[in-house]
Formats: sequence, structure tokens, C-alpha cells
Amino acid sequence: MTTSLLSSPITDSDFASPSTQAPSTIARQAIVNVRKEVVGYELFDRSQVQKDHSSATDAEMLFNVLSLVDADGQLTHKTLHINCTHASLAGGHLELIHPSRVVLEIPPLPDESADLIESKVPSLMDLQKRGFKMAFNERMVNPVYASWLPLASFIKFDLSVASRDQIEAGIRYAEKLGQPAFMVEKVESEFQYHDMMDLGVKFFQGYWLSKPVLMQGQTLRPAHANIVQLINMVRRQASTDQIETLIKRDPTISFNLLKYINSAGFGLTTKITSFRQAVMLLGLNKMFRWAALLLSTSKEGGSAQALRSTAVVRGRLMELLVAERPNNPADGDIAFVVGIFSVLDVMLKMPLQQALSTILLPEGVEDALLHRKGPLAPYLELTLACESSDATAFARLATELDLTGHQINMAHLMALAWAENIGV
Repeated sequence: MTTSLLSSPITDSDFASPSTQAPSTIARQAIVNVRKEVVGYELFDRSQVQKDHSSATDAEMLFNVLSLVDADGQLTHKTLHINCTHASLAGGHLELIHPSRVVLEIPPLPDESADLIESKVPSLMDLQKRGFKMAFNERMVNPVYASWLPLASFIKFDLSVASRDQIEAGIRYAEKLGQPAFMVEKVESEFQYHDMMDLGVKFFQGYWLSKPVLMQGQTLRPAHANIVQLINMVRRQASTDQIETLIKRDPTISFNLLKYINSAGFGLTTKITSFRQAVMLLGLNKMFRWAALLLSTSKEGGSAQALRSTAVVRGRLMELLVAERPNNPADGDIAFVVGIFSVLDVMLKMPLQQALSTILLPEGVEDALLHRKGPLAPYLELTLACESSDATAFARLATELDLTGHQINMAHLMALAWAENIGV
């Protein structure tokens, strides 16, 4: 009987604890129109509540928003309102966001000198030209910000701060300088809702309408060295094949990439299912910015080396086994995804079903991983049999897939060699 090349099964205890950050928590609060229809969501980063504000937390907020997968479909056709700082506006990471989907909620300046306010106008105009909508709050509805107001798509008033008379005066003043839509937040009663509607307010937020909903998901931060290598390859304008190979060698990078490319912030209407697709769609400039953002939020360490190696070998072995069968209905790219994501539960320290729910996956991946069903399921079982030296399962699956022991062992050798050659 031909058996596998590995002599012992791999278990969770074989791996050092992977380095993950605390769960990322994004709160979303609905924005409704005069018919109480939800037209958008304001997003808040609740992961940073106890952290001092800094440019690093700006980057992490954006990373968490971009990595947010819209699992329940509620964000797909809604506008996303994102709170910004002036430091984050200057950071360049907004290149990663699809502007038609986003409203940037821009705060007043801590130093409201006329010269500083005027110095910000060109950058705000550039954001508008790129397609971003901007929202300003009630503090900016005064003469010192007069040069900003023509750029506003929204003016937002806080009912806990501004009186009715102040809001009415602010609306009339802003209408002289531009054509913004008006919003109010902290709506806590039906009376406030109708009273503000009488003043010409079109959009509303508040506990009376909808309380914030927390969306929590574990994130994986790759080791610095792998991200730096990705950045260097992009800067050298490496080929799509080379970049794809690097992404395939680190499951944490591939996990984050698929989350980002399929997130609501990226603005796609179709699901991306392969790393090659993602690389080609992003292009070198956006790939560089995304990798730089990933680096700025990563920590030294990353998942254990043994875990990354196991994931990559599994993915490559499944890909090669699929290729061994002519006219195979199974897809090699998706087989690779099944293999590398088969260890997500260990990476994220959570049940596999919960781990998979954090990312949009190609069709058939969940069937194979969770239910052992579908065309890829026997390839995954055979791959696991190779690791565990289960001769009975090995023989049964080889017969079922019409593969010889020699073909399987050669594919396994090639997968191990490939992983070693790419430095896993």
C-alpha cells in the first residue's frame, strides 16, 4: 500500500500561538431619509476607545473599515460615512477607497486661524475632484470656514449641542454659500424628527431611529518581513505571477487581501475569488498603498512558521491534485484557497465556521471546509490523509478520485518543494 510522506498528524498543539490583535470592532449607525429609509451608515472604530489618538490609530481605523466584510449584505448599496482626522486625510490611504461610496466626515481644525483654514482648501478641493463627498459639522457653519462650505455635500448638526434657532440660522447661512444636504444626529424623539424636517433637514441619525450596531471580527496581522518583501516587489514592478506567488506563501496576507478586495469600501458589485484577480484589479499603485497600510498596523511576529507552512503545502497539494485529473470540474485556484484556509480556525483561535464567516469566499469553499461536500471535499480529505498517514482513507480517496499512489506522492513532493522554494 502506498501511503503518505508525512508520518504524524498535525494538531493545534504543534503550533505556537499565532499573533493576532484584539478583535476589531466597528460600530455602524443607520442614516435615514425623510421616509425613514436607511440610505447609509456612519462607521465608528470602537477598537480604539481606550487608546490615545495618533496617526497610527487613524491607519488602524481605516484598515478595520477596509477589512470589514459585509457578510449580511446591509452595506452593499449604502453610503458609508467615515470619521476622519486631518492627519488621515493627508496620509494617502484614501486611494484605497471607492469615492462614490464614501462620505468623509471632516472635523474642524484645533487651530482655527484664517491662514491655516485657507491652507487646507486645495487638499479639500482635490478630494472633491476625486469624487469624495464631504460632511462638516455645526462648528464649521460660521464665517471663518466660509471657504470650506461650498465644498460640503452635507452639513451635520448635533441636537445635543445646537439649539433649534442655531440650526435654522446655520442652514440659512450654509445655503448662501453652497448646496449641501442637511443632517441631524442625536434624534431622540418623533417631535425632533418632524421639527427638523420642517427646517429642511433631509437625513437623520439617533437612538429614536436606530441604535449603533457592533460588527466585530478578528484580524490577522502578517509578520513585518513578508509585508516588506511584498512592498519591495511592488516597488520593483514585479510581475503579477511573482506577486501572486508571494501572496500565496503567507495565508495572513491572502486572508487580508480577499477581505479587503470584497469589502464594501472597495465598491465592487461582483465577488473576487482568486488572488490573481485581486492583484490585477488593484494594480501596483493601490497594491503598494494597501501593503503600506497593512504594515503600519502589523506587529512583529505573525502566525507561527509551522502553521503558515502547513497551510501553504495544503493549498499547493490540493491545486496539484486537481490538475492531475483531466476535464476536472473542480477549480485549481479555489482548491488552493480551501487548502490554505483550512487552518483559519487555528490562526484566529475560533471555530472554523465563525472564522469563515468573516470573509467572502468562492462558491464551494464552505461546503468543502465545513460540510465535507462538493467537488473539492475529497481533495481536502485526501490532503489531510496525507498528513495523518491514514492508509485506509488514502486508498479509498485515491480510488474515488482515480489517482494513483505515485501521482499523489509526486504531487506531495512537489508541494513541499514549492513551499520550500518560496521560502515558507
